[in-house]
Amino acid sequence: MYIIVGLGNPGREYAGTRHNMGFEVIDRLADDSKIALSGRKFHALYGTGRIGDERVVLAKPLTFMNLSGTAVRELTDYYKIEPKTQLIVVSDDVDLLPGCIRIRKQGSAGGQNGLKDIIAKLGSQEFIRVRVGTGARPHGWDLADWVLSRFSSEDRKKADIAVENAAKAAAAIVTDGVDKAMNLYN
Repeated sequence: MYIIVGLGNPGREYAGTRHNMGFEVIDRLADDSKIALSGRKFHALYGTGRIGDERVVLAKPLTFMNLSGTAVRELTDYYKIEPKTQLIVVSDDVDLLPGCIRIRKQGSAGGQNGLKDIIAKLGSQEFIRVRVGTGARPHGWDLADWVLSRFSSEDRKKADIAVENAAKAAAAIVTDGVDKAMNLYN
């Protein structure tokens, strides 16, 4: 079993922003896997189903980004999974160009507040991440304003490709393992 959590902020005003790339990936993965995100529990919108032969839970925390760890902790405790090998977190990354993705087996939060909260609530940095590039903050921009902004039309096209690739990468982690997915998508 795997739990795949996409990070973002709930609410229409945040839809399509750089910070909501994780939500977009979960929506795409849910569509591709025909998993309805109809449950509301664990401080998250979630759905259960299968990717390949594996049972999965797809989730989008209903807390704001900075409190994402609450939902992740509740999900991992309820389903009794081992975060190191059975938790995949999808988030935005300002250190990657729009259109790029990167899979990591573990690591620091890299300044991403949702990841910081997950690390704090789990007490570990050891969980799989799929990071989706949003591009670096332009000179003179506040980081919060940047991640809550929307993409230019050119960068939106790149972001859509990254969302598609990140969904495929998450599915590949489930079906083929993290090492093979890293070789394919990094």
